[in-house]
Amino acid sequence: MKKIINDPSAVVEESLRGLAAAHGDILRVRTDPAVVYRADAPVTGKVAIISGGGAGHEPMHGGFVGPGMLDAAAPGAVFTSPTPDQVQAAVQHVDGGAGVLLIVKNYTGDVLNFETAAEFASADGIDVRTVVIDDDVAVKDSLYTAGRRGVGGTALLEKIVGGAAEDGYNLDECEALARRVIASVRSMGVALTACTVPHAGEPSFVLADDEIEIGIGIHGEPGRRRVSHQPADQLVATLLDPILEDLPFSSGDRVLLFTNSMGGTPLVELYLAHGIAERLLAARGITVERRLVGPYVTSLEMQGMSLTVLKVDDEMLRWWDAPVRTAALRWGV
Repeated sequence: MKKIINDPSAVVEESLRGLAAAHGDILRVRTDPAVVYRADAPVTGKVAIISGGGAGHEPMHGGFVGPGMLDAAAPGAVFTSPTPDQVQAAVQHVDGGAGVLLIVKNYTGDVLNFETAAEFASADGIDVRTVVIDDDVAVKDSLYTAGRRGVGGTALLEKIVGGAAEDGYNLDECEALARRVIASVRSMGVALTACTVPHAGEPSFVLADDEIEIGIGIHGEPGRRRVSHQPADQLVATLLDPILEDLPFSSGDRVLLFTNSMGGTPLVELYLAHGIAERLLAARGITVERRLVGPYVTSLEMQGMSLTVLKVDDEMLRWWDAPVRTAALRWGV
């Protein structure tokens, strides 16, 4: 294992200290328990948007903390859910009196721990709501999660709802918008190589040189099938077709297309794939209204990519375009 680390057990804490050093104008970090929160928190009268999950998916979620997106993130150990006390601490740091919306990816540990934290916060008199995102079309059930997993669509959800909350949406409005985004977004990913979790010290799975895994989750969980490597045109269609059939998407739809690196795939390949996806969508009469391309929902250094398609309306586009100022996403400010 070759990684730029010291002690494998201290990777997350040392990384968070670096995040704070690099972006001290936007966010603050506490390490016991670990919480990343916006520097001006709490914002009085504003609905607080909080998310979190295991580390290893950077910049999600700590890189999305800041005005126009998340108020706080609770980072667990690598690929491990944050604990309820972490989420509870995040709520306490950013609650501005207008309620808190928790955005949770559909993994059993995340759901249980966020729900427990919500119960603690509710007992303290804070109005806390929870939404669970499950945009991965690759699986309905697996050994790793109950139902579909929350993957790339999480970044789009956090930006849209974060923009609305920043502009004054109340808790009911934020929750309703979040549920509508979740109902409108679908994703699917592929792994070309495995990643190595620092404390494990070895690849999380093994692929032959000519094999790829179709339909992986963001931890490298098995997907639909393992197949021979494919040319880019075929591979993009392999990811996109099940997405479009699932909702379903149809001619005349307007969408936001997110082409995401799993961490180890360079932009030259990612843009190549994105161009193919745009052509395939156009051939179906689907209009790409907005785009996001880059490594935003990663799986350490895994080579691979995911596609996320969100069927948008004018309200979603308004909040996607709204100003955002975070470590990973920044526009309009």
